[in-house]
Amino acid sequence: MAVTSSELTRARVAWLALLGPLVRALLWGLAGYGLGSLATAVLLGESPTGERAITIGYLAGVGGWVLGGGAWEAWVRPWFGGPSTWDEGAGVARYLRFSTDHKVIGIQYLWAAAAAFLVAGLLAMAIRLELFTPAVDVFGTAQDYNSFVGVHGALMIFAVAVVAIVGGFGNYFVPLLLGAEDMTFPSLNGVSWWFVLPGVAALLASPLLGGFQTGWTGYAPLAAASPPGQTLYYLGILTLGFSSLLTAINVIATTVYLRAPGLTWGRLPMFSWAMLFTALLSLMWLPVVTVAMLLGLLDRLVPTDFFGATGLPQLWQDLFWLFGHPEVYIIMLAAWGIWLEVIPVFARKTLFGYRWALAGFLGITFLSSAVWVHHMFATVGEVRLLPFMTTTELISIPTGFMYLVAIGTLWQGRIRLAAPMLFVLFSMLNFLVGGATGIFLADVPSDLQLTDTFFVVGHFHYTIVGGMIFAWLAGLHYWFPKFSGRMYSERWASISAWWLLVAFNLTFLPMFLSGIEGMNRRVASYLPYLQDFNTLTSIGGFLFGIGFLIPLVNLAWSWRFGARAAADPWAGKTLEWRTSSPPPRENFDAEPVVTADFYGYGRVEPEAPLFGRSIEPEPAEGSGT
Repeated sequence: MAVTSSELTRARVAWLALLGPLVRALLWGLAGYGLGSLATAVLLGESPTGERAITIGYLAGVGGWVLGGGAWEAWVRPWFGGPSTWDEGAGVARYLRFSTDHKVIGIQYLWAAAAAFLVAGLLAMAIRLELFTPAVDVFGTAQDYNSFVGVHGALMIFAVAVVAIVGGFGNYFVPLLLGAEDMTFPSLNGVSWWFVLPGVAALLASPLLGGFQTGWTGYAPLAAASPPGQTLYYLGILTLGFSSLLTAINVIATTVYLRAPGLTWGRLPMFSWAMLFTALLSLMWLPVVTVAMLLGLLDRLVPTDFFGATGLPQLWQDLFWLFGHPEVYIIMLAAWGIWLEVIPVFARKTLFGYRWALAGFLGITFLSSAVWVHHMFATVGEVRLLPFMTTTELISIPTGFMYLVAIGTLWQGRIRLAAPMLFVLFSMLNFLVGGATGIFLADVPSDLQLTDTFFVVGHFHYTIVGGMIFAWLAGLHYWFPKFSGRMYSERWASISAWWLLVAFNLTFLPMFLSGIEGMNRRVASYLPYLQDFNTLTSIGGFLFGIGFLIPLVNLAWSWRFGARAAADPWAGKTLEWRTSSPPPRENFDAEPVVTADFYGYGRVEPEAPLFGRSIEPEPAEGSGT
């Protein structure tokens, strides 16, 4: 059957409506980069490919990208008194343009995190392919290997771990959990996501300029000797950090000012508490690493000598880890918040020790700023060893509070092993291994033997990937019916959970043994006696990477073809389950009023979901408010 010209025209209009803002953002970004780099080259008399021209061009390109995506019409022009003519679109199109709807922004963050995770995962599999044998036979040189290891780490920490839970779930569910219509600053929230993609692009483009040899930590003075790709490292981290900072401001303001009537501090859901403490940590420590990145950039562009051989190279480590260790808790606090939301629902049991969990959150927030030197035990003087060994050991106490609250809630519960619960349980198991192995790195004598070995890599991945990524998958499956309006395949979700658990441990458990035996990180070649450990780790890594295809296909297929989800398929009690799936633009048909806590699962309940009930949570017998 022939296609008529009118049908072709309608198809072109449809594609233009779908991709128009994204294409325009790209064109404005490229134009900004071209003009910025060219103007810098002309004014300074240097090549357009010089680092100063690249820097100014990048900043101008980011501005063009943000404005071209819709921020100009939707925010900047109305701010100066002009008319607001921006259409936020409908359907799929709204996810590809500037939006002020916190739910759309949350999905944008989730897709960005998933894409960054896919790229970082492919890099990890390439790294494991290189380490399959002792020789350098995949990457061209050991320097190329180090560059891609650095890109992998930077993407995972700054563009996946934070963006996935804090940007994705935080944006989508904090207003819903609070009974609010939106974030406090919707336009600021809309802008925040548009900084993610340029940050990722800068990191991915760094190998084109020779990469960076410092790893994801950017260590000086090695950074001064790195190729121009080091400049893109600084710019990428700065951009991603700015996005996180804007989100943190919104989370704090929304939690303080937009809670529903009756939602007192003593009734706040655990994920809301976790996100609040996460945002506070971000607000305190992101400026520190921002200063470090700016000073490092000045060392290359001016050049100054803040961190050079004649400057203070160890100052970089202090500034980086002053943020870097709280960053671990920025990631894990949000993951623990997911634990404590999922467990009561699937154990059908009142949350054990609500106030003890808050004490744990508070203790972690304060102590996380006093442990950074344990990353530097091999380079600092003796006077700093004992105090920071002590604080590092002490932080296990508030962490234990949170962990025991989870275990206490599970105890004697009527546990349903649906996929969200499986992922939470596996996250708890992996994090336990990460915490136990962290003891050896907190104690100075053993840390001095294990530092810069694969023991550290194994510990770090058990904590971040095993703890956070599994919690992210738990949240994706738990809240999938809410943001998609569909149900996923429970069978395939459970298969993916078990597959990923086995493959994860097959990958990272051998790293502890290879690290003890002397396998150093950030090296592309090694002695032949370590090959068996590395071969086993590589096989596990390939299986782990393949395993992520199962939830990817399951959730993507279910988003389009899954069974329709009820408003409250899990019989939960928090406010996001008191509206339709997916929620309307204003979130609730009427303002919710909270009359009791959200975790009263201890009484006998019908097995059917709580359809058609009041949006007010029901009081639990004997529960406090």
